[in-house]
Amino acid sequence: MARAHKTGADPGRDSPAAPGVPLPRMESPIVPHQSIGGRALVAVVAIMTFLASLTTGAVMLVRMNAADWQTEILREVTIQIRPVQGRDLEAAVREAVAIARNFRGVSDVRPYSQTESARLLEPWLGSALSLDELPVPRVIVVKLASGADFDAAALRQILAEKVDGVSVDDHRGWIDRMRAFADFIMVGGIIVLGLVIAVTILCVNFATRGAMAANRPVIEVLHFIGAQDRFIAGQFQRHFLWLGLKGGLIGGAAAILLFALLRPFEAIIRGTAGADQFAALFGSISLGTTGYLVILVQIVVIAAVASEASRRTVNQTIASI
Repeated sequence: MARAHKTGADPGRDSPAAPGVPLPRMESPIVPHQSIGGRALVAVVAIMTFLASLTTGAVMLVRMNAADWQTEILREVTIQIRPVQGRDLEAAVREAVAIARNFRGVSDVRPYSQTESARLLEPWLGSALSLDELPVPRVIVVKLASGADFDAAALRQILAEKVDGVSVDDHRGWIDRMRAFADFIMVGGIIVLGLVIAVTILCVNFATRGAMAANRPVIEVLHFIGAQDRFIAGQFQRHFLWLGLKGGLIGGAAAILLFALLRPFEAIIRGTAGADQFAALFGSISLGTTGYLVILVQIVVIAAVASEASRRTVNQTIASI
């Protein structure tokens, strides 16, 4: 009895748990949520997303403003009349205006005065230079009716027969150059986005391989006791999906904040020479709702790319075990 008392004083201490009582479980993820590699990957994805968002925003601004420029310019035709020795320039301007106003498809004709025509040269020649002795051409701006059938070649021919030293510019060459420039910007943006996605895939691959190397014993045990490959891959995929989404949100939010702050900054510097030149070249710097939605979609795409790259790397590594 003494022995029984001595050894059985606490019979439940070393005995199995009673039926129906769940054993305590200590669960931890295969891939640690907080690690140096994870924080570094978040920083890299954030930087890549920020650069990609800036590129996307710049491409959208150029495309939108280029479309506005083309629409506005296609509604105007410029007539220039060069001074000719022994000819009344004012009479030539009046005759050209009369011909243009009676031409089909024209809604308005505005002749520039000699002072206004000379002022157009001030950005290149300066305001201190006297233009009285220079043969400054007279400019006539012809506005076209919306949806009208306008024949610039016919107007050019009629004016050439009636007025000496006249030229008609329908801005087709400039529009073609603008389209080529906008297409070049778009192609450059696509290349930059491709490079960002490629860098993101490489970083995720390295991070995934590093995480698998650090947890290889655990993965091998799970693999040999019958854990399915897709279960192991799913653990890594969810981990890197979260890291990619976190980094994408940080970088995308920074880009959205930058574009949002540019609008009030534009209002502050409005009226200065630099702001006027910038507005003339690039127009408005407001992305609008569409631009911000595109950046948000881009964040999701980058996170999905990180997740898919992790899944492929894990499957390739597990296949070699």
